[in-house]
Amino acid sequence: MTALVVPPRGLSEGGFEAKIGTSRLTEDFASTASKVIAKRSMDFKERLQKATERGQQARDEKARAEAAKAMSEEECRRVHSGYRLELTDHIESCLKQLADQFPGFNLAAVADDKGWGAALSRDDLSLSGGKRDNLFSRLTITVAPHNQYHVLSIEARGAIRNKESFTRSHYQLLKDVDLDHFRQLIEHWVLEYAEQYAGE
Repeated sequence: MTALVVPPRGLSEGGFEAKIGTSRLTEDFASTASKVIAKRSMDFKERLQKATERGQQARDEKARAEAAKAMSEEECRRVHSGYRLELTDHIESCLKQLADQFPGFNLAAVADDKGWGAALSRDDLSLSGGKRDNLFSRLTITVAPHNQYHVLSIEARGAIRNKESFTRSHYQLLKDVDLDHFRQLIEHWVLEYAEQYAGE
């Protein structure tokens, strides 16, 4: 015998088939929507994970950059210290020879917050027209402390018989320093001062 499919009351055979088809479409849509949602959830989770990883990488790169910067700063200080010691010795040598050329100058080392180097100074007594005057002369040459600009800087200041008339300075970036040029400048400044002092 052949089984008969009896449609629900109130529906024709075609209506029954349409309802079954609609039900299947609804099930397919729900299944597809569920898969899309699940995929989107997975995509978001992956993107979240990747975003977290990028943040961690950026943090690590920043830490490495700061460490490299700190090493560069320490290296600059080391290089500057080496240059300073060499120039300080040269300053003392030149000023000592100047003191030998003009007896009466006192040589002293300089080490303070403005720099390192050496200084010559003297007091002379002047008697003119029955008037007594003290005449002060000095020459100071120093290497400035290391700073955030990473430069090597030297400065000379001098007075001749109470007249502040001698000021010189020079600097170069540490990476471009020509130490021989600095030595030559120091010698030139001492010779300039000697000529001016002798001419007064």
